[in-house]
Amino acid sequence: MEHRIRDRQSDGAPLRFGEFVALIAMMMALTALGIDSMLPALPAIGESLDVAGENERQFVITTFLIGYSFAHLVYGPLSDRFGRKPVLAVGLLGYAIGNVVVALSTSFTMLLIARFASGAAVAAARVVTVAMVRDCYSGRAMARVMSLAFILFMATPVIAPSFGQAVLSLIGGWRLIFVGVTLISLIAFGWFVLRMPETHPPEARARLDFATLRYRYGLVMRDRLAVGYTIAATAMTGGLFGFIGSIQQIMADVFDRPTLLAVVFAAVAGTMSVASFVNARIVMRVGTRRISHWALAAMILIAGLHLLLAVIGHESLWSFVLLQALMMACFGLANANFSAMAMENMGAIAGTASSFQGFVMTLGGALGGAAIGQAYNGTTVPLYTGFFLLGLVAMLAIAIAEKGRMFRPS
Repeated sequence: MEHRIRDRQSDGAPLRFGEFVALIAMMMALTALGIDSMLPALPAIGESLDVAGENERQFVITTFLIGYSFAHLVYGPLSDRFGRKPVLAVGLLGYAIGNVVVALSTSFTMLLIARFASGAAVAAARVVTVAMVRDCYSGRAMARVMSLAFILFMATPVIAPSFGQAVLSLIGGWRLIFVGVTLISLIAFGWFVLRMPETHPPEARARLDFATLRYRYGLVMRDRLAVGYTIAATAMTGGLFGFIGSIQQIMADVFDRPTLLAVVFAAVAGTMSVASFVNARIVMRVGTRRISHWALAAMILIAGLHLLLAVIGHESLWSFVLLQALMMACFGLANANFSAMAMENMGAIAGTASSFQGFVMTLGGALGGAAIGQAYNGTTVPLYTGFFLLGLVAMLAIAIAEKGRMFRPS
């Protein structure tokens, strides 16, 4: 079977570079839009659908992420077999339909089921876009494309909570947030279908059967870099999801500033975008390993400092925003590089490898984030305990993958 799996030359995108990066960023942004835009609406959703516990509102996010994670296992093999374009097109339409159902939900159970389905549909945007980038680029060039896309993608967490807050304040209905997400999804669908050519030619496609899937997933799971950097990205994502799940309650309970949620979220997310821009400018010269390893080490130190401040009771809103923003900058420097290094040897099976990476990263991150969120006790101690411990897990995974050769040029 091995002779059928070949890595075709990665020599550039089928669109102009700027449009390719922008389209990839929009596909990535649909997931963030499906999470961040409703953060200000969680109390309204809970009140409208009779959700008693405040921590239970976090399931609006968690169920979306669980559906998103499991669907990764499907889209990669499908895109390797049938091509990237039809698989992503179906996923985008499914996402639009799922958000319509969420907007029409009459019970919390119905909403959670629709959120699960929406997450499962939009997973195509993550899996297929990473595979398309790998179809066209590899190594540091791929890391540069992912970093540039991440800059544009990070505009979504900056804008989305403000969008949700504006809908609630000016119109007064949380359901219209999901109508807005539907319209944006349809715009993305039209742009993709009309402009993006197929990047996975018929001669490179694989059979879709159990033996082929087992072989391909076996290739991924036997690769030290793929496994190690996927685990590292998973641990960091767990901290990120913990922050997303807890931030609304932290702003309301710890700092008594619920109206500043969108501003604080934008300030924190903005540093991730800046860090991604810096990474895109220096990664070709400095290398993915050196940048990401030092960024992870810095994130662990900052998380430890933040945890100490929270434990001794000296945290303020200013220290929270400053230290969280610095941690997210470290996340921005590391995340795109981790993804690129996990795909380093996976060019021939980019769809399957992207599925594996996305499934593990999202499911593990969702479960880790849910554990952090459900441990919320009116302080930020659970959040920064989680960040610190998950950072150590990420560093250990990288050390094993690299056989102890850390902080070296790529």
